[in-house]
Parts: sequence; C-alpha cells; structure tokens
Amino acid sequence: MRLLIPILCLAASPLWAWTFTPQPICTLANDGSPQVTVTYDGALYAIHITRPGGWPDAPAFSLRFAPNGPTISTTRHSVTGDRLTVTDKGFGNVLDGLQFNGTATAMLGEMNQPIDLQGAADPVAAFRNCRPGPAV
Repeated sequence: MRLLIPILCLAASPLWAWTFTPQPICTLANDGSPQVTVTYDGALYAIHITRPGGWPDAPAFSLRFAPNGPTISTTRHSVTGDRLTVTDKGFGNVLDGLQFNGTATAMLGEMNQPIDLQGAADPVAAFRNCRPGPAV
C-alpha cells in the first residue's frame, strides 16, 4: 500500500509531457493543452500552438516566458482553425525560453494561453542538437 500511493501520484503527473523525435524532421512536442509542436527541417523552424476553440484575429502574437524571459513578439503568424503557426529561420530565443523557464504564455489579442514547460528542458536540449536527415 505504501508504494501504491506514490505510483498513483506519478501516474497522474505530466512527467513525459514533452518529447523529442529526430525523424522525419526534428520535432519537439508536448501532449498538454494547448498542444505545442516545434519543428526544424534544416532550413526553417516552426512553432504550432493548437488550442480547442481556436485563436482570435489579432495583428501581433507574443510568447512571454517566466520567470527568466524573454518576451518574443511577431506579426508574421497565421491561424488556421485551432492552430496558430509562426515560422522563422532562427529560433534561438524561442528555444531558450522553452528550455530555461517554467511557463510560457501565448498571447494573441485579448487571449492569454498558459503553457506548462515542466519537463521541456531535456527534450529542448536534444532538439537543439538535431540535424535533419535527407528527405526520403
């Protein structure tokens, strides 16, 4: 019985929420709500944030990382259905924010969507070292 309670507590916690896979392209993802996926194909990085109910229409998107920052903003985002996407040739600040913080807040218009970064550090470190293989 003593072991059962700690095992049940661990089973209910998001220990493996963030994952990294190198194939077919470098992918960092969580299985939380919202779902966050970061990809790198050798030329372009992308972050996709999918939330039930979608996103409002707004001219600027920001990600605020806490407790260490930074806050990153862009007007080069797109929304398709429930998915918000931002692409760029460099993602150093985004990866720093994901790896070295406890939470992020995705902000679009009046909407603030918290993102739990617990367990993201090691998968982000692996993602940083990923070099996509040739396309098949």
